[in-house]
Amino acid sequence: MQGSINKEKIKKNISKYAWAYFMIAPTMIGLFILNIWPIIQTTYLSFCSSGDFGNYIWMGPANYARMATDITLGQATLNTFLFTILSIPAGVCLSLLTAQLLNSYIGGRAIYRTMYFLPVVSAPAAIAMVWKWLYNRHFGLINYILSFLGIEGPGWTTDPDYALVSIAIVSIWSSIGYNMIILLAGLQNIPKSYYQAADIDGAGRFRKYFSITLPLLSPSLFFVMVISVMGALKQFDLVYMITGFKNPALFRTRTLVFYFYTQAFEIGDKGYASSIVVFLFAIIMLVTWFQFIIQKKWVHYS
Repeated sequence: MQGSINKEKIKKNISKYAWAYFMIAPTMIGLFILNIWPIIQTTYLSFCSSGDFGNYIWMGPANYARMATDITLGQATLNTFLFTILSIPAGVCLSLLTAQLLNSYIGGRAIYRTMYFLPVVSAPAAIAMVWKWLYNRHFGLINYILSFLGIEGPGWTTDPDYALVSIAIVSIWSSIGYNMIILLAGLQNIPKSYYQAADIDGAGRFRKYFSITLPLLSPSLFFVMVISVMGALKQFDLVYMITGFKNPALFRTRTLVFYFYTQAFEIGDKGYASSIVVFLFAIIMLVTWFQFIIQKKWVHYS
């Protein structure tokens, strides 16, 4: 009797789990085809060399040994980290400031939120075209304004000393809206009772901000920092569309993804390009792991 009951329970569990797996099967299949399989294929290609007629020749770790002596790869890695350092702190701080201002009681908040969010939904090509015109050395708006002050503006996108900073400014401008929305949602989820209790205790504005707002906003701030760092390390479109291949500042602006694109689609060395992607993937994983380690010291989950 007991055995038959157990068999019925096992059949019900199998039926229940089978139905659950059937429901998530389309998502799991799509995840494997679109994400997991390309990772496996790219990792395999990183140990190969591109042959004739689309075939690949196994080379072992030769591509990774080549990376150790590739000066261009080293500069691209440096450019990627410099771009991240230039864009992330300023971008996150400006997003936080914007979210804080739009969370206050000012007129036309909905209009301001829409204006700040417009760059997020704009095409990167359109953004690059507008900023290339602004940065143009001869007829750009920025140098035109500087000329009234008696200042000769530099080549913002062609001078190696200014190009990467100029691209970072565009990245900051285009990312403020998305980060602002996330931080604004975090600010609006903070209970008002905390501030009321702080008012009763006589806490000032700065004390309330650093003792209530920032600690309770830290989970949203951590999420923004993680996705922003990932996006900066994978930067390609702005560099590609603002600088291009014939720009004299290319060596100082070329990122790892840009270098991957050059090797894969301009030169056709997909084996070496795959090793660059694996190298970038390892960097992103390491940086993200480090962020999750240090978040235990400053992120507070209520």
